[in-house]
Amino acid sequence: MSATPTKPGMPKRHAQIREILRLVLAVALLVLGGSSAMALSRVKDLAQIEGVRANQLVGYGIVVGLNGTGDTLNNIPFTKQSLQAMLERLGVNTRGATMRTQNLAAVMVTASLPPFAAQGTRIDVTVSSLGDAKSLQGGTLLVTPLLGADGEVYALAQGSVAIAGFSAEGDAAKITRGVPTNGRIANGANIEREIAFKLTDARSLRLSLRNPDFTTSKRIAAAINDFMGSDTAEPTDPATVTIQIPAKYNGNMIRLITEIEQLKVEPDQTARVVVDERSGIIVMGRDVRVSTVAIAQGNLTVTITEQPQVSQPAPLSNGRTAVVPRTGVKVDTGDGNKLALVKEGVTLRDLVDGLNALGVGPRDLISILQAIKAAGALQADIELM
Repeated sequence: MSATPTKPGMPKRHAQIREILRLVLAVALLVLGGSSAMALSRVKDLAQIEGVRANQLVGYGIVVGLNGTGDTLNNIPFTKQSLQAMLERLGVNTRGATMRTQNLAAVMVTASLPPFAAQGTRIDVTVSSLGDAKSLQGGTLLVTPLLGADGEVYALAQGSVAIAGFSAEGDAAKITRGVPTNGRIANGANIEREIAFKLTDARSLRLSLRNPDFTTSKRIAAAINDFMGSDTAEPTDPATVTIQIPAKYNGNMIRLITEIEQLKVEPDQTARVVVDERSGIIVMGRDVRVSTVAIAQGNLTVTITEQPQVSQPAPLSNGRTAVVPRTGVKVDTGDGNKLALVKEGVTLRDLVDGLNALGVGPRDLISILQAIKAAGALQADIELM
């Protein structure tokens, strides 16, 4: 039996076609996977473990070593009292003495105590002037206890203050950049007391959503249940998802939290337009939609200019030189502006293009959006900052 004849180069051509199809399929999967992944977020980015949070610390201290830029003792009595009390603790009696130093400043020291921070670790602190000090540049913070909301000392702060701004002045000019009366000490506080939080003893876990939403909380619970293979998660409200600890994770809460944080969920939010009228900033979400509406915008602008002229009398006359007023008034009613049509169900890009076609600035755009909302044509909430 003879074999079926084949043309030279046929297997090579088939191999090339198969390779091209394989590349096309790989690109298609990559595009589809990338487009779907763009809309997904990790549970770690959408929610946090209830109870795992930072605690705020505050303290009152003194910064010394300033080059004449500190508090004026005669004007700031609490700085003078703090200086006297500090010197008395060091065995120096200054009661009744006149002190005129300007090399120290009273400050408030603030810090954030992170969760699970162990005793002996260090945290950053922020130093802010209380009195009339001009700058904290070159200053050193003396030992300052940092208190929690319960009045207990949780950390001790001390170190050289680093500021981002500066101030310089002369007899007729002054320049200030940044805020020279506010500084920071990197690793400037040592933690002396830990906040007890036994995560491993918990029988349930509660996730607090950073942006509460019914749909998002339900999707997070569904993703956790699909991963666990049982109904262990339940959305109790728009901001909370409660998880009952499965038996296989007893005593190993860290493993459970790690696996839950990496789950991907598509978040959902109410359509919202955020407006800051002071700065003219407008932020619109992707779900903002409008009904069909026609918009026209026009401003009444009145411009008044003064160009006074000097009137001279004729030679050898008894007249006097006088200033004759010349006033020009220009009125612009915006008659050239026309109606712009924004169609129903347009995307965010189409909405922005339609509003930009009116040729108005951000502040006029704020008024237009508010008018569209008042007309019932904007399917979104307007939030004023």
